[in-house]
Amino acid sequence: MTTPFRQSRRDFLKVSTAVGGGLALQLAIPASALAQAGAKGKGPELTAWIVINPDSSVVIRVARSEMGQGSSTGLAMLVAEELECDWRKVRTEFVSTGEQLRRNRAWGSMATGGSRSIRDSQEYLRRAGATAREMLVAAAAQRWKVPESECDAENGVIIHRPSRRRLRFGQLAQAASKLEPPGEVKLKDPKDWNLIGKPAPRLDIPDKVTGKPLFGIDVQLPGMVYAAIAQCPVFRGRLRSVADERILGLRGLIKVVKLEDAAAVVADNWWRANRMLKALPIEWDVGPNGGASTASIREFVRFGLEDTSVPVARNDGDVEAGFAAAAKVIEAEYYAPFLNHAPLEPMNCTALVKGGRVEVWAPTQNAEATHATAAATADVPLENVDVHLTHLGGGFGRRGFQDYTRQAVAIAKAVEGRPVKLLWSREEDMQHDYYRPMTLMRFKAGLDTAGNLIAWRIRDASHSILAGVRPQDIKEGVDRHALGGIVDLPYGVPNLRIEFAMRNSHVPVGFMRTVFHSQNPFMRECFVDEMAHVRIPPRPAASEAQGPRRARGSRQGLGVGIAAPGRRAPRHRCAGLARELCRRGIRGIGERCGRARHPARGRGGRSGLRGEPGFGGGAGAKLRRLRAHLGALGRDHLEPRPRRAIQLPRLPHHAPRRDAEEYRGGARPERRVLGRDGRDAARAARAGAVQRDLRRDRQANPLAAALEPGSAPRLMR
Repeated sequence: MTTPFRQSRRDFLKVSTAVGGGLALQLAIPASALAQAGAKGKGPELTAWIVINPDSSVVIRVARSEMGQGSSTGLAMLVAEELECDWRKVRTEFVSTGEQLRRNRAWGSMATGGSRSIRDSQEYLRRAGATAREMLVAAAAQRWKVPESECDAENGVIIHRPSRRRLRFGQLAQAASKLEPPGEVKLKDPKDWNLIGKPAPRLDIPDKVTGKPLFGIDVQLPGMVYAAIAQCPVFRGRLRSVADERILGLRGLIKVVKLEDAAAVVADNWWRANRMLKALPIEWDVGPNGGASTASIREFVRFGLEDTSVPVARNDGDVEAGFAAAAKVIEAEYYAPFLNHAPLEPMNCTALVKGGRVEVWAPTQNAEATHATAAATADVPLENVDVHLTHLGGGFGRRGFQDYTRQAVAIAKAVEGRPVKLLWSREEDMQHDYYRPMTLMRFKAGLDTAGNLIAWRIRDASHSILAGVRPQDIKEGVDRHALGGIVDLPYGVPNLRIEFAMRNSHVPVGFMRTVFHSQNPFMRECFVDEMAHVRIPPRPAASEAQGPRRARGSRQGLGVGIAAPGRRAPRHRCAGLARELCRRGIRGIGERCGRARHPARGRGGRSGLRGEPGFGGGAGAKLRRLRAHLGALGRDHLEPRPRRAIQLPRLPHHAPRRDAEEYRGGARPERRVLGRDGRDAARAARAGAVQRDLRRDRQANPLAAALEPGSAPRLMR
C-alpha cells in the first residue's frame, strides 16, 4: 500500500521552482530508508536472480538499464515464465556493481545498448527461473516425502497432484535455498508459455505515475551538496583560468572546483550553484579548433568524396563496365548533420568519496563502465567502489559514455565526505554530447534501356564511432558499422562498389539508437526512389535523321512542341480548353480582334497578357468584354486598362536542364507542359522571359480554373 505524500501549496511551489523556473517534483530518499526497505521482509535467495519473500512475493534482480523501453518488465517475464510464480506479486530491483564484482559477474553483462537486453539474456534468465522452480519442487517433495515427479508448480504454488495438497512459494523458499541447484533443467515449450509473448502491464508504470523518485535526478542523500558545471565550449579545449574571487562570500557557496577542461561550482542547492557559475569569469584555451564551424567540418568530410584512394568495403562485378553499358547514368549526394541525443533527463551523477571508498548513484547504460571510471578517477581499487543503478530519463546510447561520471567523482573527491549531485544544465547537455556522426554520401547508378539497375557505386564519407571506442574492429580502414544499411543492402546488383572514407574531426561522436541505420537506409531509399522515377527515352530511329517535323498550324507562336518520328505532333494545350468552353456556351474568352494572341515572331507587336511588362498595342489590340467569373485565367474583368496577371506555379528550376539531358529524340515532354517550342530557349535568358512564358501559356490546368466560379484573381504561389 502506498502512503500518500502531503505538503503545503507553499512548500510545493518552493520545490517546483527551485531548479530554475521549471516544474520538478523532488522527493527525498534517505539512505537509511533505502537500507531498511531492503532489509524488511527480505527472503531467501534462489539463484542470484530471484528472492522469494515469506508472503510469496518475488523479487527479480535486473542487471540491465531501464530507460523507458520496458526491459525491466521483459526481463522479469523471462524469469517468471519458467518460475511459474504469481505475476501480480513480482517486482524488480537493480543489481549493484559491487555485488556483481564480489560474485564474479554472476549476472553477466550490465551494458544496455543495441536492443540486446532481451535478445542476449533470454536463455540464461529462463534457466534461472527454471532452476528456482525445480528447487521449490524438490523442497515440497521432501516435506511431503513424495517423488518430485508427482509435484507441479503453478501460479506461485507447488501442488501434489495425487493428494491435491498445496504449498505456497513463501512456505518453501527457506528450505529450497539450502538445496543444491540442479545441473540441468528443462525449459518450457514455447506453445506452453503463459507470459512471454503476451500483453502484460509494465511493472514500473505505477511508481512513475505516482511520482516515486526513481531517476538519477531524483536522488537525495543526507548532507548532499550540488554542483553545476561549465565545460570548454570547444572540444579538446582546456581551462586556462577562473577568477573565483568574484563569487567568494556569496550565500551557499561551498567550493569552486577546477578540472582539466571544465569549472564547477559546488553550493547548497543547484540553483545557487548555477547562478554563481554564470557570474564566474572563465578563460579558456580553445586550441587549434577554435575557428572550426559546421561549414568547415562539412568541407573536411566532403574531401572524402573527392579522394581518389579510399578503402573498398565491397566490390561485386565490374562497376565501370556497367556504367559504360548503361543507357542512363544518374548521380545524387546526401548529407546528414551532427545530431544530439537530447534526452529528457540531462546528464547527472551523484557521488560520495569517503575513507578510500566511492559510492555512485547514476542513470547509466553501462553500470560496469561507470564502476571502472569511478575507480580510476578516485584512484581506488575496484573492490572499493559501488554503483547504484537508477532509472534513466532517456538514454539512446548517450549514457553509455562516462564523462559525467568522471566529473562527478572528481568534484566529490574535492569535497570529500559529502555526497555531491552533479547536474548539467540543458545548454551544457546540448553543447557537449557524443553526437550522431555527420555523413556525406554520394550515389551513382547505371540503368539499362529497360530501366533495370545494372551498376551502382556508393561512397560514404563519415566519422567513425569505432575509431574512438573499439579501434580494433576497424579492418583495412573500413568501419563496417558506419556502413550499416549500405554494405548489407538488400538489393541484388550485378555490379556494385561500396567505398568508405573515414573523416574524423575533433567533434566527439557516439552511438545513437540505430546510429547509421537511422540515416544510411534513408539516403539509400531516397536514391532508389530517384532511380524509379527516371525516364529513359527510346533511342533515335533511323527515320529521325531528317529531323523532327513541326506541328501543323498557321500560328507558330502558339508554342506547339515537336512531334515524335512517325507520330502526329501534339496540338496546342488550349485547344481542348476552347472546345470545352464552347460546349458549355462560354464564348469570347480572351479573343483578340485583328491578330493572334501569340503572334509568330517577326510579325510585329508584342505578345503577353495585359498588365505584363512590355505589353503594347498593335493592330486590333482592344479586348472583348469577358465574363466576371473567369478571372482565374489571369484576364481582365470588363476593364480596358492594364491590370495584374496571376502568377501560376512553376516547374522546378532544374527541370528543363534535367529533361534536356535525358532527351534522345522524340517529343520533349517538359516543353509540352510549358507550351513552348525549342526556340524559346534563347529568350529565357532575358529578364522576366520565363515568367512571361508561364503567364502566356496558361499553366496549371486553366480549364479547372476557368470553370470554378469562386476562383480568386489574387491567388499566388
